[in-house]
Amino acid sequence: MALQAIAFYLMAAVTIASGFCVVSARNPVHSVLWLILAFFSAAGLFVLMGAEFLAMLLVVVYVGAVAVLFLFVVMMLDVDFAALRQGFARYMPLGLLIAGFLAAEMVVVATTVAGRGAAKDSAGPMASGATPDVTNAEAIGRVLYTDYVYFFQAAGLVLLVAMIGAIVLTLRHKPGVRRQVIMDQVLRTPKTGMKLANPKPGQGIDQ
Repeated sequence: MALQAIAFYLMAAVTIASGFCVVSARNPVHSVLWLILAFFSAAGLFVLMGAEFLAMLLVVVYVGAVAVLFLFVVMMLDVDFAALRQGFARYMPLGLLIAGFLAAEMVVVATTVAGRGAAKDSAGPMASGATPDVTNAEAIGRVLYTDYVYFFQAAGLVLLVAMIGAIVLTLRHKPGVRRQVIMDQVLRTPKTGMKLANPKPGQGIDQ
């Protein structure tokens, strides 16, 4: 039990520190790397809580797809980050207000949980599906594919649109660069794809 508590506080500290580094790092690539570390630490916390399925989803979906996608987009896009930081001071009061509101919500939730404890007999659909005979993966599956199936599908569509948008942003047509045209290659025939030439001695082939 002591080792589990030490692992919990260690991973929680790493998660909080990496989350702070995400918003404080000047280099966006470093921010994404800190975000990946935060996801891994949060996955470790899920494992300690007995939610192995959520930990696997966090690593596979967020680290393996979303975070890596963000990393490649940030590295491939030619973004002028100096221009983006010019309005930092103007929006700082609004950002501090939102951050204070979120911090107050977290304090209220933490004090409520510390005072009353986690609600074991919750009336939510997750509690109704979680029984000693049902694993957490099966309970989550029942909730996702019965009560919240449309929201689950909508979240998948949002991720799909985000992925397509990132690909479209990175596909920039530059002058002087020859691009591959798949349709021309599929429709090519021997007549259009080959050219018979009979050059004379000492002469080259005209392209």
